[in-house]
Amino acid sequence: MGKLKAAVIGTGFTAAAHIEAVRRLGVAEVVAVVGSSAEKAKAAAAEWGVPKAYGDYRDMLADPEIQVVHNCTPNHVHHEINKAVILAGKHILSEKPLAVTAEESAELLRLAEERGVVHAVNFNYRQFPMVRQLAAMVRSGELGRIHLIHGGYLQDWLLYDTDYNWRLDTAVGGRSRAIADIGSHWCDTVQFVTGLKIRSVFADLTTVHPVRRKPAKQVATFERAADAALEPVTVSTEDFASVLVRFEGGAKGAFTVSQVSAGRKNRLTIDVSGERKSAYWNQEEPEKLWIGHRDKANEVLLADPSLAADAARGNFHYPGGHNEGWPDSLKNQMLHFYSRILSGGGGSEALPAFATFADGHELVRITEAILESHARQAWVDV
Repeated sequence: MGKLKAAVIGTGFTAAAHIEAVRRLGVAEVVAVVGSSAEKAKAAAAEWGVPKAYGDYRDMLADPEIQVVHNCTPNHVHHEINKAVILAGKHILSEKPLAVTAEESAELLRLAEERGVVHAVNFNYRQFPMVRQLAAMVRSGELGRIHLIHGGYLQDWLLYDTDYNWRLDTAVGGRSRAIADIGSHWCDTVQFVTGLKIRSVFADLTTVHPVRRKPAKQVATFERAADAALEPVTVSTEDFASVLVRFEGGAKGAFTVSQVSAGRKNRLTIDVSGERKSAYWNQEEPEKLWIGHRDKANEVLLADPSLAADAARGNFHYPGGHNEGWPDSLKNQMLHFYSRILSGGGGSEALPAFATFADGHELVRITEAILESHARQAWVDV
């Protein structure tokens, strides 16, 4: 069987990361790029060495060579494009959020299951080797019954009122920003690690800059704008948020997300407290897993496949001391996704291989519950 043929819709940072990750696999190749215009698509295809370029995703879907589609577009078109890909009978890997409303995400889940396509949402933090190790430890009962789960996801790329990106526009990014963009990653990762679902939330959201100064030209994610030619725009989405969480089975927790915390570049943290042990992981130091004890010295487990649990070992690809980070988590996401397409396998039996549209739909529901909770200032069930 030849390599699977894939297309990537999008020409930004995320699209480039997807292409790089797929190329590391050897079982698939990206043969087409779709842009918001033919000119953008051709420029990206030339830069990335991709043979085909389309200015309209519908033209790409008519290409019989394409078997798999990566949707790396802004949030507001996720539902439209994901639906079209499914109806075209092609396998789909969507960036998060799966859609901007639970009604839309529910439809996508139903259609994907009816059509029998392999479907995934790129919640790649569950693919870090030491996150899989932590999940294996928690799910095996090594920490005992879990009673507290806390942490957060902090960034600083929107700290100044001159920082601007399409995610700040509700017409494009949706009603939620920090929660939908990075809070969803935290929620997915802790649900994966613990196997416990979030059942209710109590949220407090804050907009630090209700008015920002938007640059005249479009600014890519994490790009800094010049101070010239700025115009004021009103912003209604949250810059940071704190959420109390109740999990199934009685565990409780809290998390904070922020895109305005100076010096925090991409700090996703998970701290799990059980009746026997605690454990802590920080994405900015991904090779380390801190393990806490009451009656003996604490431990720091460094990433090493020879020391990993069987259920986690498939996500380790280098010897101990050879750190694997964010690009490697994305490669693991692609590895499990394409393995599922090729053989119906992918991932260990003990842990889910990747986040599916069912997980994506659940995270949209959690986001909507958090928005409702903030509006009502009350506990809201998911």
